[in-house]
Amino acid sequence: MAFAKSNRLPVGAIQCDNTTMSLLKANDYVAKGIRDKMQTQGTLLINITSSAGSGKTTLMQETARRLKDHINMAVLVGDLETERDAIRIREAGIPSTQIVTNGVCHLEAQMILQAFDHLDVGGLDLLFIENVGNLVCPAAFDLGEDFRVTLLASTEGDDKPKKYPRMFLTSELMLISKADLLPYVPFKVDAAVQDAREVNPEIESITVSSTTGEGMDQWCEWLMERVREKKAAHAQALEMA
Repeated sequence: MAFAKSNRLPVGAIQCDNTTMSLLKANDYVAKGIRDKMQTQGTLLINITSSAGSGKTTLMQETARRLKDHINMAVLVGDLETERDAIRIREAGIPSTQIVTNGVCHLEAQMILQAFDHLDVGGLDLLFIENVGNLVCPAAFDLGEDFRVTLLASTEGDDKPKKYPRMFLTSELMLISKADLLPYVPFKVDAAVQDAREVNPEIESITVSSTTGEGMDQWCEWLMERVREKKAAHAQALEMA
């Protein structure tokens, strides 16, 4: 299992100026340092992305309740303002630190690195980064994650993978969230999955509801399998050192 993605974006396809390219290169340099740190300590790093209001924090709360007695886990939460989401996650029983971006529409690797000064990541099996709610800007920034997981809420419409292809192209897993609302909204799961796989044939998909628990066992098992893989790779690396 390959955990690192050295190029989150097909850079040659990006239309941007030299300043933007320099920013992305600097970000990638810091992201590599984060990835190396997580690899050295055997911590799985997951970047959770989505539009605003798709249910990321509720998913983190329910995931914490289900897994906190089995693995050591924590969450870094990005938001434009307030510490409310981090408070909610701490109330679910795991450490969480808020990264307030003061209007910036995405997290950058340097923000994650600085947050390590306020959250003890040593000994963690799993660290989540809950990104700012936005399907555009966060797609461009590698945060040193092993996997990118994108939520697509049933309330958003099933056309998002084709409207925001870069996010789904750079994600390993799509979670169709708020599944309990599917009977009441014009959202077709099959259509969303088909569009996502036309953008990224390798993307996996799980339909979940953090409210009713639908799909949560599958989601948690997906996470635990990735944790086991990361630990096995870490142990192998130590043996070879």
